[in-house]
Amino acid sequence: MTAAPIRYVISSADLAGHLFSVSCEIPSPAPDGQRLSLPAWIPGSYMVRDFAKNIVTISAMAEGKPVTLDKQDKHTWQAGRVPAGAALTVTYTVYAWDLSVRTAHLDQTHGFFNGTSVFLAVEGQTDRQCLVDIQPPPVNAIGNWRVATAMREAAGIDGAAHRHGFGWYSAENYDELIDHPVEMGDFALASFTAGGVPHEVVLTGRQDCDVARLCDDLTRICQWQIDLFGAPPPMSRYLFLTMVVGDGYGGLEHRASTALLTRRDDLPFHGMEGQTEGYRRFLGLCSHEYFHSWNVKRIRPAAFIPYDLSQETYTPLLWLFEGFTSYYDDLALVRSGVISPEDYLGLLGKTITQVHKGSGRRKQSVAESSFDAWTKYYRQDENAANAIVSYYSKGSLIALALDLQLRIGSDGKCSLDDLMRALWQAHGQTDVGVTEADVFDLVARLGGAAVARWLRKAVRGTDDLPLARWLKKFGVLAVRDAPKAPSLGARLSGSSGAASLAVVHEGSAAHRAGLSAGDTLIALDGLKVSADTLEPMLARRVAGDAVRLHVFRRDELMCFDAVLDEGDSPTRLEAVARPDELARRLRRGWLGT
Repeated sequence: MTAAPIRYVISSADLAGHLFSVSCEIPSPAPDGQRLSLPAWIPGSYMVRDFAKNIVTISAMAEGKPVTLDKQDKHTWQAGRVPAGAALTVTYTVYAWDLSVRTAHLDQTHGFFNGTSVFLAVEGQTDRQCLVDIQPPPVNAIGNWRVATAMREAAGIDGAAHRHGFGWYSAENYDELIDHPVEMGDFALASFTAGGVPHEVVLTGRQDCDVARLCDDLTRICQWQIDLFGAPPPMSRYLFLTMVVGDGYGGLEHRASTALLTRRDDLPFHGMEGQTEGYRRFLGLCSHEYFHSWNVKRIRPAAFIPYDLSQETYTPLLWLFEGFTSYYDDLALVRSGVISPEDYLGLLGKTITQVHKGSGRRKQSVAESSFDAWTKYYRQDENAANAIVSYYSKGSLIALALDLQLRIGSDGKCSLDDLMRALWQAHGQTDVGVTEADVFDLVARLGGAAVARWLRKAVRGTDDLPLARWLKKFGVLAVRDAPKAPSLGARLSGSSGAASLAVVHEGSAAHRAGLSAGDTLIALDGLKVSADTLEPMLARRVAGDAVRLHVFRRDELMCFDAVLDEGDSPTRLEAVARPDELARRLRRGWLGT
């Protein structure tokens, strides 16, 4: 006999107060008292967020009578016993006012939630089917609300939802339930097909997007990724759930959708010629989250099988799952023909410059950065640039270096694409978790033992990568541009207003002079300074000049003397116009042109 499903009902109880009301009906609660819990973190975002802190009220009933509900820890409740054969219903309200891709947000304009924020897990019964009744908003909602989610409509029951409608939806188990975010509102909707699978773009918020152009570009990107791993894709439908705001950026992957946050100015507009930097950034974000459909949602670290969402789960492999995905996100744009090779090399040069800017890369390996994501990467402070390295950015450069070496060593017959396909076949399609040893073994099989040893050293060590040497074999030169102005070696907290220091780089002019993050510059050589005027003032000087700086530290006026350094020398990648035949062939295989 099939076990009865767990039933959830979620409604927008108070739009102005940002409160969801949720009920969870458990047909067969544990005889000695049912335990329920809410996840402490959400897959793809490696930080304990304690979602249970947003539960405002909670109570339980059985057969019309109250049931005791004792809190065991920060996110777990123990219900009292109920009469034999009686169902237990737990009702609670959730505060939803975090406009991000990670939690939940509700007001008169829309509602959004991840399941990890709103659906209690019924411990011991998380393998049961889950049904969710998503109820329409109150009458004071703005516009005609619809529902966008990759969750399946619940066929065969009264009140089942139809596509984009309110009503009952179905998930095979709790893991699937919390892996389908839901957007509700008066959104714009567009669709396209890639790999024979329907894809939808949902745009919530005021925007003037050229959705036809966006869908055309996304079609090419998605199709290229599907072709890379092999059709059919691992989902029957896919959604790009996009919240459009004045200023914001973010993405979070799910098994058949992604939640995105983007600036409206980054979307393409009708009549736009070429591509803006912001639009390329948004396409890269979409590409990154879509690539995760394979790399991390299905090819997973062994430590994530199964997920333990009650506490931190450590893995040294985020350089593979985030770093390699960060390499492929922009590579997919050029290989699919959405951006030019010149634009791609420009993006790559910026990544190299970014990684080389922080001295933390010399102190922390990407394997250590991966393991410490919970305490360091996701909890960055003003000293982060001096203490840690990004497993995203340096991980993407390690992927680039590995790709170049595999292509050089095989005369273009083997590449990182082959490694990703091997990981998909051995781990993604079998749900067997990936270990470090698995990755190194596959690399040895594809590129030889020496390349595998290099990779092990690269991910566990802190040396800079000799990218210029390998890029040259592809007819690409790494050029260091001359600095435009001398530098203090500090980053401001904003581009306008007060010149407050957000970061002081180790060993820089600011550091040597005694400046600290949090200091606010008010004068340079006796002249008032702001975030808008600091760079022009420095441009009138040369490296080696001494300057006197007046700053406020807290509410105390202080004076420092600094000797200016040479300014930043960004790395720029240039394609050789007439490479030799081997370089031309390797470059065509790498960039697809």
